[in-house]
Amino acid sequence: MRISRYTDYALRVLMYAALRAPEIVTIDDVADDFDISRNHLVKVVHALGRAGFLATRRGIGGGFRLALPPEEINLGAVIRLTENDRVVVVCHDSAATLCRIFPSCRLKQTLGEADAAFFAVLDRYSLASLVKSKTELTKLLKI
Repeated sequence: MRISRYTDYALRVLMYAALRAPEIVTIDDVADDFDISRNHLVKVVHALGRAGFLATRRGIGGGFRLALPPEEINLGAVIRLTENDRVVVVCHDSAATLCRIFPSCRLKQTLGEADAAFFAVLDRYSLASLVKSKTELTKLLKI
C-alpha cells in the first residue's frame, strides 16, 4: 500500500511534536524544518487536532503539541484517519457495471487480506517507536 502525502505530513507533524514536547510547535516550524507546504500542513494539523492527537491553540503564542503521550498514539489509528480512500481494487464503477469476473474472482479478497495485514503491523506500533532515536532526529532537523 502506498500512503498519501497527506498521511506522510500527518506522521511528520506528530513526530515533530513528539521531538519538541512539551513545547508548543507552530506550523511554520514544521514547514521550515521539513521544507513542505504550509497550506497542506494547516489542513493536517486541523484534522489531527479534531481527532484528539494534537492540542491546538490559536492566536499569538499559539500552535500545537501532542494531546496524548507518544506511546498512546497508535500508527494504525493515525493512518486510518488520514487515508480516506483505502480501496485497493475497484470491482465495479457503479451497481450496474460489475467487472466481468466478479462472481468468481478472488483478487478483491486477497488484496483485502493484504490490507488487513498492513494495518495489523501498524497497530503494533506507536508514535514513540518512530522517535526512539530522538537525539539523532533532533540533530538532523536542527531542533
